[in-house]
Amino acid sequence: MLTIAKLSYKETLYKRIFLITILMTLAYVLFYGIATHYAAKQIGDQLSNEIGAAQMEQQMLATQLIGVGLYFASFITALLSILATVGSIAGEIESHQIDTILSRPLHRRDVVLGKFIGLGGLLVIYAACLFIAILLVNLNFGGALHVSVPASSMLTGMLLFALQPLILIAVALWLSARMSTINGGIILIILYGIGFVGGFLEQIGQALNNHALVNIGIVSSLVFPLDSLFRRTMSQLFNSANDPLNIAAQGLFGSLAEPTTSMLIYTLLYGVVFLLFAMRKFSKRDL
Repeated sequence: MLTIAKLSYKETLYKRIFLITILMTLAYVLFYGIATHYAAKQIGDQLSNEIGAAQMEQQMLATQLIGVGLYFASFITALLSILATVGSIAGEIESHQIDTILSRPLHRRDVVLGKFIGLGGLLVIYAACLFIAILLVNLNFGGALHVSVPASSMLTGMLLFALQPLILIAVALWLSARMSTINGGIILIILYGIGFVGGFLEQIGQALNNHALVNIGIVSSLVFPLDSLFRRTMSQLFNSANDPLNIAAQGLFGSLAEPTTSMLIYTLLYGVVFLLFAMRKFSKRDL
C-alpha cells in the first residue's frame, strides 16, 4: 500500500499537468497580488477621510476580496484533483499497466487506498500552500483592504480548505474504478458545478428569504457537499476575526447560514463511503 502511495505521489508530481498547474498557480497568485494592491490603494485613497458607513463598506469589500481569492483557489485545487485522479485507475486499466501492479501479492483495495494516500498527501500540501499564499498576499498587499485573522482561525480554515481535495479524490477513485477516464471526468466536473451553483442559489435564497432556492442549495449540498465545506471554511476563517460585524457572512462568497457541524460530519462520511465504494468496486471489477 505504501509503495503504491509513493508511486502515485511521484507519478503525479512529475506529470506535465502538475507542472503546468504550479506555473499557472504562481501566475494566479501574482495576478491576485497585483489586483489586491491596486484595489486597496484606490479604496484606501477614497475612504481615508471618511468614517461610519464608509468603514463598514471598507470591511465588506475587504472580506469579498479575500473571498474571491479563496474561491478561485478552491476551483484550481478541485480542477487539479479531478485531472490528477480520475484517470489513476481507469488509465492504467486502459493501458494494461494495472496488470503489472496486480501481478504482485497485493490486494486490490490496497491499490486504491495507496493511490488515495499518495494523491491525497500531495494535493493536501498543494491546497494548504495555496490557502496560505492567498492570505499572505492579502495581508501584505491588501493595505486598507487587508483582513486580520487570528492564527487559530487561519489554521482551522486551512485544515478545512485542505479537506476539499480529499473528498474529490475519494469520489474520483470510485468513478475511475467504474468507467473510463473521460466519462468519469465529465461526471465529476458536472457534480462539482452542481454543488457550487447550488451553494450560490442557497446564499441568494437566504438573502431573499426564498425557501425554494434555499432547499435547492441544501439538496445540491447533500448530492455533492464540497460547497458546504468551502462555506464552512469561510465562516470559520472570519467568525473569530477582529471584526465585530462578522462580515464573512455577507455576500456570495460567505455564508448567511453557516454549515452546521452535522453537515461537516456528513461531508467526512461522504468521502469515507465513496472511498469504500471505490475499493469494493475495484476489488470486484473484471479486468
